Amino acid sequence: MALECDFIPVSEEHLRKEKAKARDLRQSQWWKNLRGRGQCHYCKGRFPAKTLTMDHVIPISRGGKSVKSNIVACCKECNNKKKYLLPVEWDEYLSGKL
Repeated sequence: MALECDFIPVSEEHLRKEKAKARDLRQSQWWKNLRGRGQCHYCKGRFPAKTLTMDHVIPISRGGKSVKSNIVACCKECNNKKKYLLPVEWDEYLSGKL
């Protein structure tokens, strides 16, 4: 299912800055502990810690920031499906409305 959402892209500077912050967070003990729980934030499935990915709840491409309150651990499948969706759009996708 291809999702088409129109939104105004953020600046290249915002993307670069937030991706750099995310790289730093990946090295932090906080991220290692979060990932170490082995649970996907979205599907609640259990996965080996090293297979979980970092997801921005509000994507940086939509203005989100690389801060702990905006980052969750999720499985690759959920991350690939969610892409750039906002939480309300993700909920609509899951309920079949999008």
